[in-house]
Amino acid sequence: MAALAGVSRATVSFVLNERADVKISSATRLRVIEAANELGYHPHAPARQLAGGSSLTLGLVLLQTPEQVAGDALLAETLRGLSSAARTAGYRVLVESIVPGDGGYADILRTRRAEGLVISGPRSDDATLEALAGERFPIVLQGSLPGFAVPSVDVDNVAGARQAVEHLLGLGHRRIGCVTNAPLAYTAAKDRLDGYRQALEAAGIGFDEGLVTEGEFDAPSGHRAMTRLLGSNHMTAVFVASDVVALGAIGALREAGLRVPEDVSVVGFDDIPLAAYVDPPLTTVRIPAFELGLAAGQALLDRVARLPVADRTLLPIELVVRASTAPLTRATEEGAASLRPGRRSEA
Repeated sequence: MAALAGVSRATVSFVLNERADVKISSATRLRVIEAANELGYHPHAPARQLAGGSSLTLGLVLLQTPEQVAGDALLAETLRGLSSAARTAGYRVLVESIVPGDGGYADILRTRRAEGLVISGPRSDDATLEALAGERFPIVLQGSLPGFAVPSVDVDNVAGARQAVEHLLGLGHRRIGCVTNAPLAYTAAKDRLDGYRQALEAAGIGFDEGLVTEGEFDAPSGHRAMTRLLGSNHMTAVFVASDVVALGAIGALREAGLRVPEDVSVVGFDDIPLAAYVDPPLTTVRIPAFELGLAAGQALLDRVARLPVADRTLLPIELVVRASTAPLTRATEEGAASLRPGRRSEA
């Protein structure tokens, strides 16, 4: 190959291993690549990585159990965006599901299995994340962690939740429940609860802890959470901070003999692909999953290359109104009254 290209064997090695630290003219690089193509040569990835001192890999760490990851209806689009960014720089993506509290993922960076990590779903109690940030490894958060000096790519969860609840308030609802998308150690869950509270307070409605309960990423947790709310409260609407969790919540409402939206209006969050096709189609807050993955990947590549990265990147959200919400009526109020403890059997 060196003879065909008219260069030294060292030059061939530098070009094929994409050594950016060696200055080689564009014309010489082109001759080497044309010679490689003519000879049908394909570079061996592991050898290339060893030569360049890089794994050519970006990591995506999901701080959820494998079961929760399996139910993440937006993961495919987020991963597609991240992979798209990685491919533009010749990188691949390694995906790891880590049970919260296990740590573990620090070794992905310390053993150079990946050049940098996107941490999805950061938690306020994650000591591993704090340690890696202190060691100045390339990390980008998909989500946010206030007071944490690591770049983040996110949507404004507070504003999105506030907009969802304001929609219900605009329809006349005043008794509005809330099911979180996850435990409140996850910053996205806390932010969405904060948006719910802000909307109520702006409308002059006091915050009632009895109208709030936690979900845990999946539909069964939404079913359990909605059942808890129905057991001790009456409400005419509910904000569920995840579409997947909302599907379980709607199931619990129907088991209680309640209709959506005639008896209880429901707003979700995420706009998963199924949201437009469930019965009834779900009113929800749309987040740009592909764009989130793409932006996180681009930010991480910049960090790996030691380029400046914005502290926080916020992508736009949109309230999508469908058939799961309706104006408050006298009939709706009467239905809500039937949810009071001791009267559910009369509904």
